[in-house]
Amino acid sequence: MTKKEESGHKSGIRRENVAKILAAAETVFAEKGFKGASVGLIAERAGVPKPNVYYYFGAKEDLYKRVIEGVCSIWLHAADTFDETEDPAEAIRTYVSSKMDLARNRPHGSRLWAIEMASGAPFLQEYLTGTVKPWLESREAVLERWMSEGKLSPVKARYLFYMIWATTQNYADFEAQINVMNDGKPLDDEQFEEAKETVIALILTSVGL
Repeated sequence: MTKKEESGHKSGIRRENVAKILAAAETVFAEKGFKGASVGLIAERAGVPKPNVYYYFGAKEDLYKRVIEGVCSIWLHAADTFDETEDPAEAIRTYVSSKMDLARNRPHGSRLWAIEMASGAPFLQEYLTGTVKPWLESREAVLERWMSEGKLSPVKARYLFYMIWATTQNYADFEAQINVMNDGKPLDDEQFEEAKETVIALILTSVGL
């Protein structure tokens, strides 16, 4: 094996280990909270030695921030559609649909975010003010422009986003409640698509679309 091949092999192993640790940490932190989660349990779930977690991420707090900021980053990118189309219905539909799918496919990430917010966001103040708030303001500006052009009914754009966040993340954060209301069973694919289309329709109607 050449040095270049060896370097590529090591990089591949690193990426694989990092991905496994992040996935395990997302679940463990959501289940146990920051204080209840242990690096040992995360390593066990990831199938890697405990020292590897410290090697790749440093302290438990650093890993926690990496996980939860990664979850939010995916949510933020789901709204890239606002920059890719001048059709507000398409932009909102795509964004809400993506947020619903993320709630279904990565529920632990949503629950972890909810736990952090309910605790006063002790680890994320800087991220919220430095990343999320500017992002929200940029999305608001797009909606407000569309409203000024008569493409949307005039509403407070920020509160529209709050409604979208709360409604879509409900399907992860309150999954247990939804399951009970659904005769003790998770929503099947058909039911989830029906829920998604209902949420999209209600949100579009709220802005005159």
